[in-house]
Formats: sequence, structure tokens, C-alpha cells
Amino acid sequence: MLISEIFHSIQGEGELTGVPSVFVRTSGCNLRCNWCDTPYASWQPEGKQMAVEEIMAEVVRYPARHVVLTGGEPMIAPGMHELAYQLQEAAYHITIETAATVAPQGIACDLASLSPKLAHSAPDARLDDTWRRKHEELRWQPEVVAAWIAAGNYQLKFVVSSAADLAEIEAMITATECAVPPHKILLMPEGIKIETLRERSTWLSEVCKERGYRYAHRLHVELYGNRRGT
Repeated sequence: MLISEIFHSIQGEGELTGVPSVFVRTSGCNLRCNWCDTPYASWQPEGKQMAVEEIMAEVVRYPARHVVLTGGEPMIAPGMHELAYQLQEAAYHITIETAATVAPQGIACDLASLSPKLAHSAPDARLDDTWRRKHEELRWQPEVVAAWIAAGNYQLKFVVSSAADLAEIEAMITATECAVPPHKILLMPEGIKIETLRERSTWLSEVCKERGYRYAHRLHVELYGNRRGT
């Protein structure tokens, strides 16, 4: 599969924030989010082809027992089920970070970090209408989200850019027809600069307090800035 990078860092998002983890970032994505913070794995996929055995050999070099399969969109990577299986056999904790446009189909996973994309993710005029239509058709798949929720442990992580996003998020949760407890809903401010994140965190944290949602910081941006390998 095409791998953009494999690195050892601190999980910066979600329920496992702060946990040392090995990140395996696949390259390639079926969406084109306008604000994507890893364009080298989506808008302009780059990396090298690696067999599952090569990836495992790289992972075991690090002391962490948590592995994060991310992208791009890891669920479209050929061999992903086999990689997850081998990680499970080696007793790693597996987090899969996905936009939830592809069903789990029995993949080994300890925490599904589901990040359905809101309307504000639509790509701008840098892409032609074909990609914009494809993005809109694929970005929100309630039945796929429901399948992941039914499959095991999960978190629903939404990227929020304005207070207006809250109505859309809550409508999306309702559309899954799943009983999602508030603490499984994580709201993360959109932004790749500390100043932007801090500005949005002020009102977003208040929303979380009011509704019982979990505020999701981007710790890796705080610690390392917006750069690769972190």
C-alpha cells in the first residue's frame, strides 16, 4: 500500500489524547476537504509502496503499544485489513482514523475515530465540478457511520469552524438512528495555527459544557506546530 509516513509521536486528538503512539499514514483519499491539514496524503498523494511486512517491521522499532492507522483515508488502502489483523495479533491497540465513508467489514479495531465531514469541507475552485460532486456525494454516509458504531468502540469527532455547524452536526447524529451518548461526540476546532485554535476554543468549549459533548483539542499542534511527522 502507498504509505506517506510512519512516525512515533503523541496522540493529539480524541479520547486517547496524550498517549504515545505509532502513526501509520496511508496516502490517498476519496474526499477532498478544503481545509485538509495533510494534503500530501489526499489532494496530492505522495509516499512509497510498502508491503504489510515492511510496515510491521517499521512499527516494532518504536516502544509504543498504540498504533494509529490514519491518512488520507486508510480504509481505501489495499491491504489495510491484513495490516490491522497483524497488528492485532501482535497485541497492539489499534485506532483507525476514518471519515466513515467505507464500512468496517470486520476490520480489527480497538477505537474507531469517526470524523464525518460537514458541508464546510467542500473543496473550492482549485478542483473541478467532478471532484466537488464526488466529495458531496461521499462525505456523509449515515448507514456507514451506524455500521462502525455497531462494530465496537468508537468516537464521533467533528471538525467545527463556526457555531452554525452545531445544527448540522446534531442532524447528522440523528440521521444515524443510533443512540449516541453525548460523551462520545467530540468537537474539534478547525485550524492549523495555535491562534485560530485558541480563538475557536473559547466558544466551542462553552458549547461542550452546555450539551455534555467532549472538547477535542489538537495537542500535537500545540506541542509541535503544524508539521509532518508529529
